[in-house]
Amino acid sequence: MKLSDEMKLLILNVNLHDEKAKQKAMKVVSSIKGIESIAMEMKEKKMTVVGDFDAVKVVITLRKVCHTDIVSLGPTNNKKDEGSNEKGKKDGDDKNNKEDDSIAELVKLYKTYNPHMTMYYNVHSLEDNPNACILL
Repeated sequence: MKLSDEMKLLILNVNLHDEKAKQKAMKVVSSIKGIESIAMEMKEKKMTVVGDFDAVKVVITLRKVCHTDIVSLGPTNNKKDEGSNEKGKKDGDDKNNKEDDSIAELVKLYKTYNPHMTMYYNVHSLEDNPNACILL
């Protein structure tokens, strides 16, 4: 898998509360090599990053500032194919499958880098629950 030859579009959910946190997050992300543009929507709490970069590195760096989740990752659509309608649906389905496979592989790589941030465990203690009953 080699996505580094093309421009990527990464959309992230970021948990930012004020303008100061937004500026800090933008500064941290802009310091990463290969980033062309960054856009932030405070109402929707979404950050859009475009460029030739490592998505895992962007998320790891941004998680030092705030809680971050990946919404989508894929290539940017700068070129409009005029003949794309003539190719048929099978070519489009193959393209979607390739994108899904690449995204799944990126998620798998991300989990290997940060296993503690991708696994959620729900642990309940009997001592914490006042309504729990233990029969001996």
